[in-house]
Amino acid sequence: MTTIEGLHNFRDTGGIALEGGGKTRSGVLFRSDALSALTPAGVEAFADTQIGVVVDFRTPEERQLAPDRLPATRSVQLVELPLLEGAIGRLAGDAAQRTSGDEPDPAAVVAAMNQLPTLGDLYLGMLQHGAEAFATTARLVAASTDEEPTAVLVHCTAGKDRTGVATALLLRAAGAERSAVVADYAASAANLAGAWAEGMYAMLTQLGIPLTPALQTLVAGSPAPEIERALDWVDAEHGDAAAYLQSGGLTGEELGALRARLAG
Repeated sequence: MTTIEGLHNFRDTGGIALEGGGKTRSGVLFRSDALSALTPAGVEAFADTQIGVVVDFRTPEERQLAPDRLPATRSVQLVELPLLEGAIGRLAGDAAQRTSGDEPDPAAVVAAMNQLPTLGDLYLGMLQHGAEAFATTARLVAASTDEEPTAVLVHCTAGKDRTGVATALLLRAAGAERSAVVADYAASAANLAGAWAEGMYAMLTQLGIPLTPALQTLVAGSPAPEIERALDWVDAEHGDAAAYLQSGGLTGEELGALRARLAG
């Protein structure tokens, strides 16, 4: 598996089992945490990949605080599709405001923590408001080619929530097995454990926010039941992931091209 210095949750979605046999194609759709921490060696390694399109689901505030680092040696198209749901930093900031003061009221702290949404709640919000953004992402993958570096990388901050939902939708629409899609989503927690997660926890602690198990899951977790809940909603409300993407504007022709690119 390719590793890129500075990234913790980077991977190619190739090799995921398809319904009816076969696996998704490598070198077409990649996923990652934010590109702001790329080292010089990481930028060079990135330039050597097939990636020619980067989809950034972060909010403008997140991008301003941690701008992506992209190669200057070749063209990379940056597409900004902000999704508010999943911006953990904003949630943490809201909690910090509710618990701020010289001596925060313990009851206020508990109340603020109890008001934090679950990952599943965040994912349903994304799905309810983000169909156009997810359809645009699918369209970019459908338009990619093997002749030049136009593979698509999708990312947010951790590369597990907004990125995880987007990736799950695209893979399911292309015919990937649901269990394999869920396993790909769940892999993010292990990738983020260690330096990345500890850095995020330290930032929250500095804001005076207690690290409850629920908050730790929000920040660095990827429990399988949460993406299962999102996929259940898609199936219940739209029939399947393909129909959901079409509700956001993806055409039948583009859906066919997406499947051809990912499933071969």
